[in-house]
Amino acid sequence: MPTPNHKQTPIALFRPFLGEEEVQAVSEVLRSGWLGQGPRTEEFERRFAQYAGAAHTVAVNSCTSALSIAMQLLDVGPGDEVIVPAVTFVATSHAVAYHRARPVFCDVDPETLNMDIEDAAARISPRTRAILPVHYGGRPMEVDRLRERIGTGLPIIEDAAHACGSFYKGRAIGGHGNSACSRFQAVKNLTAGDGGAIAFPSDRGVDRARVLRWLGINRDTWDRTKLPSQLWWQYEVDDITLKYQMNDIAAAIAIVQLEKLDAMNARRRAIAERYTAGFADNPRVQTPPMDTPHSRSSWHLYAIRVDNRDALHIALKEHGIASGVHYKPVHLYGCYGHNPTLPVAEEQCARLLSLPMHPGLSDDDADRVIDAVNAFTAS
Repeated sequence: MPTPNHKQTPIALFRPFLGEEEVQAVSEVLRSGWLGQGPRTEEFERRFAQYAGAAHTVAVNSCTSALSIAMQLLDVGPGDEVIVPAVTFVATSHAVAYHRARPVFCDVDPETLNMDIEDAAARISPRTRAILPVHYGGRPMEVDRLRERIGTGLPIIEDAAHACGSFYKGRAIGGHGNSACSRFQAVKNLTAGDGGAIAFPSDRGVDRARVLRWLGINRDTWDRTKLPSQLWWQYEVDDITLKYQMNDIAAAIAIVQLEKLDAMNARRRAIAERYTAGFADNPRVQTPPMDTPHSRSSWHLYAIRVDNRDALHIALKEHGIASGVHYKPVHLYGCYGHNPTLPVAEEQCARLLSLPMHPGLSDDDADRVIDAVNAFTAS
């Protein structure tokens, strides 16, 4: 591998793509005097529902909160089970365990790293309350195939944290299951600094989700200011829950980001294509599946698989190139106790390395990454 040139500009693994439009949007909210959940949050909910092809969205402060509310809507609790793929961030399974239910981990497809449908179906029991597929890296999970395999009796809650701007069979991710939970964390495809949303294909569950996001109170503060009664502090508390609201500062950023989302994802797609072309003649690098006519990734991640993954990570760092691992199989964490061996997830994740992926990455940056990976694997 070439000697590191420490004068080269570091290449970040992720980086938010923000401009003056976001600064202006936040300034307007600050000047308005209304910073909490309010008119900007309502506007973002309407716009995001329209983009996702959903009947409604409920904006919250993180995807983890969205997943927790999704569990509450199903009354998931002690003795219940929810099937979760082993390749995901711990937030997915924590949302189940937090409600004292048991996440039942299933293996993944060796190509896409999405949930293995047959393995998931084999783990269904009388205690199963829901299936929780993840659109790993932005690659759409074939939710329609999952539905055909498991039937109509079990709810499907989509973890769409990586899939903002992914499309499956001409429809944006967010309306294929019973609900879909999105994430707008600092380095996601659409950032709000942090935030999340639950998309619903119908009216079912929407009103209760709105109550659950704010301590079980049946009217939020912004809604109460619009009541004709002067006694606007009167409300009822219908559930015991926590505070999960999005605020208008985050929503203002998200509204601007949503307008840019398709363009930002197009740039991600171009980077993915450049990477894949650059590794085409390197048999030591397994690249992720590319888009197909019916499946378009958001390309939140570009995760290759290589032998000597850890050594490659260190070598890239020496050349000023960040990389990461998404993820250690979640069933191997000690907090989940003893779990069965899931051979595909364990084998593939041991070779998995995420390369830099964000809209601000230049062609020269991508070529530097390609050259460094190819040089390492040739040595």
